[in-house]
Amino acid sequence: MTHIAVERNRRKQMNEYLSVLRSLMPESYVQRGDQASIIGGAINFVKELEHRLQLLSAQKETKDKSSSDGCGRSSLFSEFFTFPVQYSTSSPLGETPASTDETMSETQSSMADIKVTMVESHANLKIRSKRRPPGQLLKVVSGLNNMRLTILHLNVTTAEQTVLYSISVKVEDDCKLTSVDDIATAVYQLLGRIQEDKLS
Repeated sequence: MTHIAVERNRRKQMNEYLSVLRSLMPESYVQRGDQASIIGGAINFVKELEHRLQLLSAQKETKDKSSSDGCGRSSLFSEFFTFPVQYSTSSPLGETPASTDETMSETQSSMADIKVTMVESHANLKIRSKRRPPGQLLKVVSGLNNMRLTILHLNVTTAEQTVLYSISVKVEDDCKLTSVDDIATAVYQLLGRIQEDKLS
């Protein structure tokens, strides 16, 4: 009887939380009232809010730059590249960076800044680089698919000559990249190949 009462209370609390969560989102994000739809809609809504934050951040930083000198790509979108524990390197193209951080990897170079976070089989990538001629995004998407990283969500934010890609991916079972370091290094090398193609 105690177990039944505890389970009943848990379900009641879960339904209350789901109801509150649904009330915080626009109707367009929740087509149905089942739990999966509400949670899925909340995920998409949070991603949309993140995208809007990126746009506002870019606008603010561009405005700040116009009123002061010396602000370059390294400061644009900088708040999306901060975390208590970070990994960063300026290793030349082709070298594999080493890291002891198991939850986050960040590769910084003149080519791009890359940050990867991972929870179970889902990873989030942030790639900040110079804007390049059309075709870069298509090659990035194609390259990720070839690595068996299935794109679930993609946002692109640009400010002046800087672009920020925010990409959510599912790491497929047959993917050979098993850590954030593996993914960050593979993306870094992919961007290097794309850059070499542009130069050749």
